[in-house]
Amino acid sequence: MEERIWHKHKWPEGVPWDIEVPDAPLPALLEETVRDYGDLSYTIFQDSHRTFREVNELANKVAHFLISRGIKRGDRIAIFLPNLPHYPVIFFGILKSGATCVTCNPMYTAGELNFQLKDSGARGVFVMDHPQFYETACKAVEGSEVEFVVYCNVKPFLPPLKGLLGSILGKIPKARAHLPGHISLEQAINGMPATSPNVPIDPREDLALILYTGGTTGVPKGACLTHRNFWANIIALEEWMRIEPPSGGRPQKLEKGKHCFMGVLPWYHSYGLTLTMLSAVRLAARLVCVPDPRAGNPPFTEVLRLIEHHKATLLHAVPTLYSVLLNHPLVEKFDLSSLVACASGAAPLPVELAKRFEEKTGAVIFEGYGLSETSPVTHVNPTDRSLRKFGSVGLPLPGTDVKILDVETGTREMPLGEDGEIAISGPQVMKGYWNRPEENELVFRNIEGKRFFLTGDIGHIDEEGFTIITDRKKDMIDVGGLKAYPREIEEVLYGHPKVANAAVIGVPDEKSGQAVKAFIQLKPGETATEEEIIEYCRDKMAGYKRPKYVEFRETLPMTTVGKILRRQLRDEEWAKANKGKSGS
Repeated sequence: MEERIWHKHKWPEGVPWDIEVPDAPLPALLEETVRDYGDLSYTIFQDSHRTFREVNELANKVAHFLISRGIKRGDRIAIFLPNLPHYPVIFFGILKSGATCVTCNPMYTAGELNFQLKDSGARGVFVMDHPQFYETACKAVEGSEVEFVVYCNVKPFLPPLKGLLGSILGKIPKARAHLPGHISLEQAINGMPATSPNVPIDPREDLALILYTGGTTGVPKGACLTHRNFWANIIALEEWMRIEPPSGGRPQKLEKGKHCFMGVLPWYHSYGLTLTMLSAVRLAARLVCVPDPRAGNPPFTEVLRLIEHHKATLLHAVPTLYSVLLNHPLVEKFDLSSLVACASGAAPLPVELAKRFEEKTGAVIFEGYGLSETSPVTHVNPTDRSLRKFGSVGLPLPGTDVKILDVETGTREMPLGEDGEIAISGPQVMKGYWNRPEENELVFRNIEGKRFFLTGDIGHIDEEGFTIITDRKKDMIDVGGLKAYPREIEEVLYGHPKVANAAVIGVPDEKSGQAVKAFIQLKPGETATEEEIIEYCRDKMAGYKRPKYVEFRETLPMTTVGKILRRQLRDEEWAKANKGKSGS
């Protein structure tokens, strides 16, 4: 890669400008680790450990089960699970069969999941054996191409005594009843070979994952990520992560077989998938499975306990989680000093929060940036405290090129320091959106022989090559790191018989950063309450998407052609919030 401005000033010593991406399918990541570190623990759940070798053998069995069901190269299989030890087994098993994973948010309603299953054409679903998740999946498969459902119970992944007591006391979650034809994971893999099937995979062309995102319009669509996309991101992050040794001296790459990840980020999303579940494999690190970060009394106590209990060294999270842990009423009772490096993404990281967390733990915390469409990481601040720049999302990863383009056409490069739309080129950039050729034409540009992805985010590159995000071109609402898209929520609101017009925006919220607020214009002669609108949304969308506030207005601000001006509503709300702060 040719020299860029970000290479000239605070580029970390020893980090290459470019990377070599292995020409191998993604399961080779696990198989390579098995060869050298096969007997080390990989997943940890309720103090039960599974080694890399055990996970690999179970994944091979899942692959053979899928092949026995007629699954072929390129077929799609959905995963509807929280962060359980089953996840890497199933994820790698699907890939070993030649199929493509479709990871699904376990908080989705049946309608939301049904859309994903139908849009992707998924032929099978793996779901947690749980009253809520299983019943949601059963409803969601109706009208889809799904041919089989495999339910996954936690008991086989528990220590024997816990499993026995849990069964006796009825504390192990399971569905109230299983439908005929649905089978358990244990039934599915029973008698299957533990050796890897011989399925040809093209890492550059074959999809490892279809990850649904609102993209630039808010309409859910699948980002098509290849095996090579993930390899590129994992290798670049491995090169980038260099931590100063405890005794001081030059920052070093993380040593394999020595670390422990806290798996708090959801693995259905590429942030948690790449930076914890897959990076743990590359580092031969232990991975603590956290299916519910809110567990404990008060909430999130379990995360603090697990960090101390397992002496976790690496934590990737969103700013709200760092804030919750730091302000937890019991935080002083737990030893968090094992942490050495913490990454933050998905939302801006407040400087004071970062400094306070470092003082508490001794770990270095650094902010990054990425998107579902980029596997996900494109930028990271240097992990060397002397080089990072708070308020920025950092420097582009090795092998990643960045341009700031004019917002109107996305074709003209802006001068250094001037705002425009951030565009990314690199081996981690998706192949395109699933069956959306018109969307691909909107978001890709060929510039100087390179293919750039238009991110929808507004920002600039400063004089030292750091990228500063100044605004969101997208109307996306960030609720504690989870993305809510106004258009999707508005579509639900328009289904209410009393609603004439609706507009949804994000408003400031102390707990989650932003909360969803809906502005409603009722049909003539109708009356409604805030509670009525919120209740209407309850079973139609995930909790974080549901409006927290509802305001009724006689009219909503519109353009001359009748387009509702969300920005005007947003500006009004944020101005009121800022006025409240200055007046307090």
